[in-house]
Amino acid sequence: MENYKKEFIEFMVESDVLKFGEFTLKSGRKSPFFMNAGNYVTGSQLMRLGEFYARAIHERFGEDFDILFGPAYKGIPLAVAASIAFARLYGKEIRYCSNRKEVKDHGDAGILLGSRIKDGDRIVIIEDVTTSGKSIEETFPILKAQGDVRILGLMVSLNRMEKGLDGKVSALAEIKEKYGIEAGAIVTMEEVVEHLYNRPCQGKVVIDEEIKGALDRYYEAYGC
Repeated sequence: MENYKKEFIEFMVESDVLKFGEFTLKSGRKSPFFMNAGNYVTGSQLMRLGEFYARAIHERFGEDFDILFGPAYKGIPLAVAASIAFARLYGKEIRYCSNRKEVKDHGDAGILLGSRIKDGDRIVIIEDVTTSGKSIEETFPILKAQGDVRILGLMVSLNRMEKGLDGKVSALAEIKEKYGIEAGAIVTMEEVVEHLYNRPCQGKVVIDEEIKGALDRYYEAYGC
């Protein structure tokens, strides 16, 4: 596993973004882990988060694209932070863009904020985590309505590696099948378990035998 992935896993725990215990998800499933990207709240956290995204995007998509698109609302700071990090790490100017939930009819009017999108633009979508693919379903028509653009793929922070409510494959796999784009993550839950199992992080073991057993049972039921 690459060092930046190990660092990111520990960063999620340090930032209280990735937690282990017992949580009830929106789907009703009882999960032994929970991720809340809303806990990235400081400047230094966003700076580091942007760097992790930039490294993963560069590894997956290279530099041959034009725009990082962050769906509103959580995708907005991600696109901004990652585009700044891309310029700093790779000397490449990537434009950022996002959508508004409500179309603005005055001033800087329209559904987009940030860079305009034009014919020929190559776009990478950036999100925190995808469990159902609903946001991509909403995002695709917005991007395609801007012109003759090419959507290269999607990058999220964590691949939960579990099947959707109605499917047999993960949300990222469904997106790849449905839209024909690459869908990747900075890390997978498999990598998280590999790195944290019986290993101290922030002075304590966060995946001990009990949590590991709960994870194994969860993935026996919902894994893919």
